[in-house]
Amino acid sequence: MPITEIGDGLEITKTSRQASGSGTWVCGRLNGHRFSALVFPEHAVNREWEIGDSRISKLWIQRLENQREVYSWDRGLDVPAADEQAQDILGFLCAGLADHTYPD
Repeated sequence: MPITEIGDGLEITKTSRQASGSGTWVCGRLNGHRFSALVFPEHAVNREWEIGDSRISKLWIQRLENQREVYSWDRGLDVPAADEQAQDILGFLCAGLADHTYPD
């Protein structure tokens, strides 16, 4: 599925800044999945803590249909993408969630 189609269903349901630190928790839904992500305005000091170049240090994705966890990252990979759909959602979130959360 093209990345633009993946993002058509994006719904941010909650954002909350951390009491300590500069991160923001972003929760939402996307194409039949629920996600929760800890997003930062800057890259991690230790680049191994974030997913690629995303400024996301924690990300959990669950398929709503069967409540199955399809991806989990907590400063390192816990659960790899379960299938191509989960990989597409992961790619979409990594490509733009930080920019959406911290616009210029």
